[in-house]
Amino acid sequence: MPTERSIANGGALPAFFHRHHIHYGWVVAAVTFLTMLVTAGAVGAPGVLIGPLQKEFGWTTADISSAFAVRLVLFGLLGPFAAAFMNRFGIRPVALVALALIGTGVLGSFAMSEVWQLVALWGVVVGFGTGLTAMVLGATVATRWFSARRGLVVGLLTASTATGQLVFLPLLASLTETFGWRSALSFVLAMLLLAAVAVLVLMRNRPADVGLAPYGATAPVPAPAAVPATFRAMLASPLIALRDAARSRTFWVLFGTFFVCGASTNGLVQTHFVSLCGDFGILPVAAAGMLAIIGIFDFAGTVGSGWLSDRFDSRTLLFWYYGLRGLSLVYLPFTSFSFYELSIFAIFYGLDWVATVPPTVKLVADRFGERANLVFGWVFAGHQLGAAFAAWGAGFSRTAYASYLPAFFLAGVLCLLAALAILVIREPRQPALAPAAS
Repeated sequence: MPTERSIANGGALPAFFHRHHIHYGWVVAAVTFLTMLVTAGAVGAPGVLIGPLQKEFGWTTADISSAFAVRLVLFGLLGPFAAAFMNRFGIRPVALVALALIGTGVLGSFAMSEVWQLVALWGVVVGFGTGLTAMVLGATVATRWFSARRGLVVGLLTASTATGQLVFLPLLASLTETFGWRSALSFVLAMLLLAAVAVLVLMRNRPADVGLAPYGATAPVPAPAAVPATFRAMLASPLIALRDAARSRTFWVLFGTFFVCGASTNGLVQTHFVSLCGDFGILPVAAAGMLAIIGIFDFAGTVGSGWLSDRFDSRTLLFWYYGLRGLSLVYLPFTSFSFYELSIFAIFYGLDWVATVPPTVKLVADRFGERANLVFGWVFAGHQLGAAFAAWGAGFSRTAYASYLPAFFLAGVLCLLAALAILVIREPRQPALAPAAS
């Protein structure tokens, strides 16, 4: 059991919270929630930038979507390496570097005038920054700091990502409409600074660093002794995890269904929903308000999904989540985009926006053990490849066919197929990967 002396040796803040009977894991989770909320707001900002950038620079939807697609690809592909960086350098340094990179990309946007600069800043720099955190940060914090309530914590942290992407949009849209898109990005910079201060002051790497056991555990868990000896070995560790995980059918099912998850959420709806509504005469602020409704219901749905994943079979949950999301997306193209019909879509779709994440994280943790954060990084890469595919594909559909609706219908059909695919996963007989350092 942790002692008062060991907790005191961890610093004044952990000791303060311990005296008030608050496990420091909840503090770390709160800082992680804020960090993921703010970075998600930066990820979601392009949803209100497409129209203003077209108007100011004359760029096509396809050009702008291509830049944002690069960001989504990097956002996903860096996930496994972000996990390796967190394993070697700690959560706090990686989070601070990520926030600095995102801030650099946003700040550089104030002076851009060419499409290649949009690609470099929002595609590459912001892509690298967001990729260093992504959902891997939440998965790492949940698995390290919590033995009990892990599904609930994953649900809360996942909800912060999706809610940040959507709830910030009405404010960003209002600032853009009133003062211009650069004012909206100034707000994003201020929030990034706030998150960086919170990470610097409050974030800790592992419970053992402050003399605690993970929440719900009875004894401290020491940091793994076997960490990659060199930087090259650290970079190789995600590739080794991918090689081993690729032998498992479960990995490919989760990778493929998460590809569909990304294609049907932030790649499509987050990026193009405001522009889609504009095609039907709905003002950007009103369309962003619908996204905010999606975000509010997503928060309830994702936290509820985390609670459910602690109690029910994750495969059953995923079957229903993908199936219901698919039905909502198939429904949308057949509406007249009235307030009533959009509200039905926002509520129904919002409850399922990223409810898929907690049971997916749980399946990865159950099947792949101590390498779970590395393997989840690759599964999340599939999510972001799907998002990039949808971000580019929907932009192409709008440019080539003057309509976003085929992309929304296709995303719905893919979700229905994903619901069937998840039934292929069977109960594990043995852990798919041998234990390794995390």
